[in-house]
Amino acid sequence: MSDHRANSSFALLQPSMLQRIGRIVLIVAALLFLAVFLVLPVAAVFTQAFSQGWKMYVDSIHQDDVLSALRLTGLVACISVPLNMLFGIAASWAITRFEFHGKSLLITLIDIPLAVSPVVAGMMYVEVFGLHGWLGPWLSEHNLHVIFAVPGIVLATVFVTFPFVARELIPFMQAQGSDEEVAAVVLGANGWSIFWRVTLPNIKWALLYGTILAASRSIGEFGAVSVVSGHIRGQTTTLPLEVEMLYNEYSFTAAFAAASLLTLAAIVTLVLKKIIEVTSGVHQHIEEKEAQS
Repeated sequence: MSDHRANSSFALLQPSMLQRIGRIVLIVAALLFLAVFLVLPVAAVFTQAFSQGWKMYVDSIHQDDVLSALRLTGLVACISVPLNMLFGIAASWAITRFEFHGKSLLITLIDIPLAVSPVVAGMMYVEVFGLHGWLGPWLSEHNLHVIFAVPGIVLATVFVTFPFVARELIPFMQAQGSDEEVAAVVLGANGWSIFWRVTLPNIKWALLYGTILAASRSIGEFGAVSVVSGHIRGQTTTLPLEVEMLYNEYSFTAAFAAASLLTLAAIVTLVLKKIIEVTSGVHQHIEEKEAQS
């Protein structure tokens, strides 16, 4: 009788033991995957960047071409990110607060850059603004340069980054609802007052989250910018393009030094994202609202 009870107890404990083993195996497999495909490559970038010492690293970053690429990358980000913020807020407000014909089409169009290859996006701008494109002859007659110039790089960067702010704001504003805005209307507030005093304070964390994602993508964008830039050194090369050019010229230390700046930007982005997620609970708020509905 006691043996039978012992066997029954073992049978009850056996699934939990298998579950623990399976959980441990999955955790170890995930950690190994991250170590091989994420941690080791990041470590390799910094190892190569500092392989010839700190002085060589600093000298590599202070090259005129690298500094020019860094300035252009910052300029493009400073232009494209605010434009994405404006578009994201306007599109999200229209989609979540109004009903209109073409609403589904607008939502679909917002997702296009996520589905289209950045290289294809660059080719589209070349077809429109290039010398032999639709607007190319007119631009050439008026001495306006878009392709192989800064405006083309900005346009390509805006295209590949504009979904990020809108895709963060739309689900958040849908989950949040419009009760407070309706109450403000009843109390006599006008549109701008409602936006500045009600809508914007409520969406500030989601807006900041999407802005950080857009900024990170704008800094690291390569494909679309590579097509429209023309790789004119010191004029139209962003930092990712400069990394490629240095590597192709066998300036490995300089290439990895420049790449380390992009890696640091990515790490800072991840840290800021985590801080916002913890302090604001943006995604938790969306999940709670969806569960209630």
